[in-house]
Amino acid sequence: MRKISLAFGNGVSELNIPEKNISSLILPSEPEKKEDETLLIRKALENPIKSERLSEIVTPETKIAIIVSDVTRPTPTAKILPPLLEELYLGGAKDENITIVFALGLHRQQTEEECRKLLGDEISRNIRFVQHDRNKCIHIGETSFGTPVEVFEEVLNADLIISTGTVEFHYYAGYGGGGKSVLPGVSSEKAVLSFHSHYSKLFEGEPLSGRAESPARKDIEEAAGTAGLRFILNVIINSRKEIVAAVAGDFIAAHREGTRYVDSIYKVKVEPADVVIVSCGGFPKDINLYQATKALENAVPAVKTGGSIVLVAECSEGIGNQVYECWNRECRSPDDAIERFRNIFEFGGHKSAIVARAAKQFKLYLFSKLSEEEIRGAFFIPAKSVQEALENILAENPEAKVHIIPDGGWTLPVRK
Repeated sequence: MRKISLAFGNGVSELNIPEKNISSLILPSEPEKKEDETLLIRKALENPIKSERLSEIVTPETKIAIIVSDVTRPTPTAKILPPLLEELYLGGAKDENITIVFALGLHRQQTEEECRKLLGDEISRNIRFVQHDRNKCIHIGETSFGTPVEVFEEVLNADLIISTGTVEFHYYAGYGGGGKSVLPGVSSEKAVLSFHSHYSKLFEGEPLSGRAESPARKDIEEAAGTAGLRFILNVIINSRKEIVAAVAGDFIAAHREGTRYVDSIYKVKVEPADVVIVSCGGFPKDINLYQATKALENAVPAVKTGGSIVLVAECSEGIGNQVYECWNRECRSPDDAIERFRNIFEFGGHKSAIVARAAKQFKLYLFSKLSEEEIRGAFFIPAKSVQEALENILAENPEAKVHIIPDGGWTLPVRK
């Protein structure tokens, strides 16, 4: 037997699996030697891609908006901001002219404590911060996809817009990071819903995760360009949430350099197995089922059609989206959810359709803190533990070969 620890919220869940059943442990190719995180960020800021340094752009009078990630993202904002601010101060920037904006998209408002924790004590004391308000956005145009460009007024009022974030795989936008902090990050509800509605047209095509030139990414970049996003500082983090690379500069060129880092670390070639056991990688990747489905999507290429996927996700904040919750209650079968999604786009409902599509191809198990009713409503089979799910699968097929993905929120298997 082999014992494997899988992240579950802020803790772990233990799995004991016979050696004969293990096909592979699908792990990223993380760098062995880790450079100092602050040094990596400073190097990126000192050598921006297709851009002047921030210290050469700002003056003491420049009004600056710095967009940062919210609590649902693993971005280590408290590590990113100090060297970024140092670079701005080098050009004469003043604290009173800087506003930090939390990009919420359509996510919930954060508590004051959550905001301060994300920024760190000193920065939250000295620099003004606000949360995105999707009801206070200004219409400034539309993209070639027909998406209205409606951006939070606090961002548009700045002379210089800087975005921070993490480059990672995204089921629809190809990758996170770059201009995604503008659309959907600090955009109006109308803009976000329009942006996501395009996904229904692409839903049954090839997977979009890991595609830098996805239609959604083009839409994002048109919107970000219209809004005037000037500069990004994005990081790539490992499974221990440590910064292993950083990119800075032009919001498209620097982002593409970031995607190349991500691919080299997190794309893993595999032969599909009978079973995949996938952990999201713990909090905040498994904060709710809405976020956790990203790990499910990433796991799909690693399992044979007709096989089983076991998702390990704590979901301490429940389903995470009221519309998703509503669809789970109202759609009686995977076919119901897929048909409903074909006929109408409703933000949140797309998650129900994503899981429904997987449920028609695979047997889906979920180990989480959700109730059995919530789990079944979301088209999963409830499991009291990851161990129980594996034992049920092996009872049916004792020779089943199992891939294990400890960090499914980050790792993207690609078929050989």
